[in-house]
Amino acid sequence: MHATPGYSAEKQQVIARLKRIEGQVRGLQRLIDEDTYCIDVLTQVAAVSKALQGVGLHLLDEHLQHCVAGAAASGDTDRTTELVHEATKAVERLLRA
Repeated sequence: MHATPGYSAEKQQVIARLKRIEGQVRGLQRLIDEDTYCIDVLTQVAAVSKALQGVGLHLLDEHLQHCVAGAAASGDTDRTTELVHEATKAVERLLRA
């Protein structure tokens, strides 16, 4: 069972960022629908990707500061090791994206 997510205090800010990204994706759809020049579309794809990476990095930071640090402070070395491993896997996924 997982504890309260580290981003709970900033949940509305994360949702707002995701809604802006959702708007950017709709904008991409519109660009394609309007037969926009490929390079201009690719520029916007890169912007959406960067925005999503920013959210991912923010969530990773919250995980490290809240979940991992909390486990470490509690002295639960097994849980700390597990959470660090999870964070490492998350970084691997972010780097592949």
